[in-house]
Amino acid sequence: MNKIVLVLSFTAAFLVFMGVPVQMNLAAEETMLSSGTKKILVVYFSHSGNTREIADQIHKIIGGDIFEIQAVNSYPNDYDAVVKQAKQELESGYKAVLKTKIENIKLYDVVFIGYPIWWGTFPAPVKTFLSEYDFSGKTIVPFCTHEGSGLGHSVLDISKFCSQSILLDGVAIRGSNVKTAQNEVSGWLRKIRITK
Repeated sequence: MNKIVLVLSFTAAFLVFMGVPVQMNLAAEETMLSSGTKKILVVYFSHSGNTREIADQIHKIIGGDIFEIQAVNSYPNDYDAVVKQAKQELESGYKAVLKTKIENIKLYDVVFIGYPIWWGTFPAPVKTFLSEYDFSGKTIVPFCTHEGSGLGHSVLDISKFCSQSILLDGVAIRGSNVKTAQNEVSGWLRKIRITK
């Protein structure tokens, strides 16, 4: 088996050297992700700190760069006020203004995108983030925190912004369990072949 992989690797390298385009299948892509040859970015928006906790756990396991999505206008601390504002933003199609931007998204091959689930999907700042960058050809990995709705329809909503991307299976971590979610997070990363 190892000889076959070695021969195929040398053949692919030779073809690339000769200028012949080589298309890799998904299995090869997944192997490359787990071997650490891809540039990884972990992006997240967090209101209560739960999604930040999961983003930190992912970052600790896989490395790469980490970036927090922050809106210019912060959300209120009161739960009911946040719920009301989030619903209004979703219904109106509101586009949040972000404090910071990523200088060169082209550098990254794999982008983890984390968020809390608000009204079945991601909050307005994540919508702005997804709309401001070109994710064509990148591998997108969603993760979220929630209190009972799982991923909701957020993955479908991400696919609308990232139609030219590879979208891997996401993970949904209950907010009340984030501090003890390390095994769940590491198991998910193995399942989607980001780690071995």
